[in-house]
Amino acid sequence: MALTESQIQRYSRHIILKEVGGKGQQKLLESKVLIIGAGGLGSPIALYLAAAGIGTIGIADADDVELSNLQRQVIHFTPDIGKPKVHSAREKIQAINPDVQVRTYHEWINAANIMEIIQEYDFVVDGTDNFAAKFLINDACVLAGKPYSHGGILQFVGQTITVLPGTTCYRCIFPTPPPKDTIPTCSQAGVIGVLPGVIGTIQATEAIKFLLGKGELLAGRMLMYDALGMRFRDVEINRNPHCPLCGENPTITEARDETDLLTVCEL
Repeated sequence: MALTESQIQRYSRHIILKEVGGKGQQKLLESKVLIIGAGGLGSPIALYLAAAGIGTIGIADADDVELSNLQRQVIHFTPDIGKPKVHSAREKIQAINPDVQVRTYHEWINAANIMEIIQEYDFVVDGTDNFAAKFLINDACVLAGKPYSHGGILQFVGQTITVLPGTTCYRCIFPTPPPKDTIPTCSQAGVIGVLPGVIGTIQATEAIKFLLGKGELLAGRMLMYDALGMRFRDVEINRNPHCPLCGENPTITEARDETDLLTVCEL
């Protein structure tokens, strides 16, 4: 389907890029991206993917907007307090770009529903706030052969890696979740409000690059950001042959819920 005159004008700055062009923009409009978590990371991810013209955006989050969220969750406004985050996010996405179809999942993502939900999407973005969800998303995407972007933040430090089928996965780096109470939560240790904006926009960039088939992705590389020192560090990470998920003798063969884990950060 050809781009309309309105779409040509809307996406004109994309279209003049030789790496995108009209065909690339059409690819984006035909693509489907799932964002799990509509908080600090999910906010910039959703806003920029919507502006870029991703045709279908799924958003999964069971929480409602709270006043303490507004310091960093820029997709939600003061009048949204008390509203489900997925509904608040959908309103902002549709206001930015009516081309985008938004699918909302006002529920916790768990082992019982994740495989069915992710199968409809071309790319998954992890914007969650706890280790249980992060390990679940990694496991489900690897088992289903779905590419995804991991992101994490705390205080002034963030990290992100892109996991493609056959590349280093989250469990290659962290085989098991950390023991409870070994890492403080953001409600205990805090987080600078702009940090998820930096990491989230990188995750959105990775999604767009993957969908276009352009550029070098953060596959097998973890990008770490220190906001206080204003430094990025890019670390190459090889696949772990002993990984319990994607190693030579995997022990994890289906999606499962990790239990009794602390919240990383109330994003």
